[in-house]
Amino acid sequence: MFEKSSWYSSRLQCDTTLARWGFSGQPVLVFPTAGSDAEEIERFKMIHVLEPLLAAGRVKIYSCDSVAGRVFFDKQHSVEHRMYVMNQFHQYVKHEVVPAIRTDCKTPDIPIWTTGASIGAFHAVAVTCRFPDLFHRALGMSGSYELLRFIDHPQPTDYYRVSSPLHFVPTLSGLHLDVLRTRYIHLASGEGKWENIGESFRMGKVLGDKGIPNWVESWGNVDHDWVTWRAKLPKYLDDWTSPKQAEAAAQV
Repeated sequence: MFEKSSWYSSRLQCDTTLARWGFSGQPVLVFPTAGSDAEEIERFKMIHVLEPLLAAGRVKIYSCDSVAGRVFFDKQHSVEHRMYVMNQFHQYVKHEVVPAIRTDCKTPDIPIWTTGASIGAFHAVAVTCRFPDLFHRALGMSGSYELLRFIDHPQPTDYYRVSSPLHFVPTLSGLHLDVLRTRYIHLASGEGKWENIGESFRMGKVLGDKGIPNWVESWGNVDHDWVTWRAKLPKYLDDWTSPKQAEAAAQV
């Protein structure tokens, strides 16, 4: 049920890990919070609460190391380098992680869903908006979408602009935008300690202004914490992989 593979990524110039739980079902790529690793979701008991869906063969959960998060918050590197690695991380996901998932699923064109909490939500939304031919649905939980505030709002570089959905989504047009308008992005956040639902509303407006289907949901007075995310993610995946939802999706 659990497998882990590692390889050296020339795009990121480091060893990387991809972990997988489950044996069949909808592939879901979970991005770690901040700069954590591929097995964070197991240590924080997320895999435990997803066990009924995994055992039923309804989802396969994947997670990769958050190299971008680790570098982005490392002040030993220049701001320019940190923004460069952000783009490289997304290219790594597109060109290395996605093919690995599709090979594991034995389906060369299987659509993938993304999710993550906090900074993980940023990446889940970003790669879905950047690569809608690969990712069909995103769930951002307690998302932090304006990352420049963590580095004192420097001038964004081109590498950052193409990586940050707040920056690049307003520029989308043509076929890329047409495809993205057939996808769905759910932005959910609490309003308790350490939460800022305003970031989700801002992200939702950027998406909505371009006609990209999305929904901003408030969880009410709950905190920015694993207790919250463990309670919420299984419910979304249970609902989204229900036979009724699958039938509706097949008719689109």
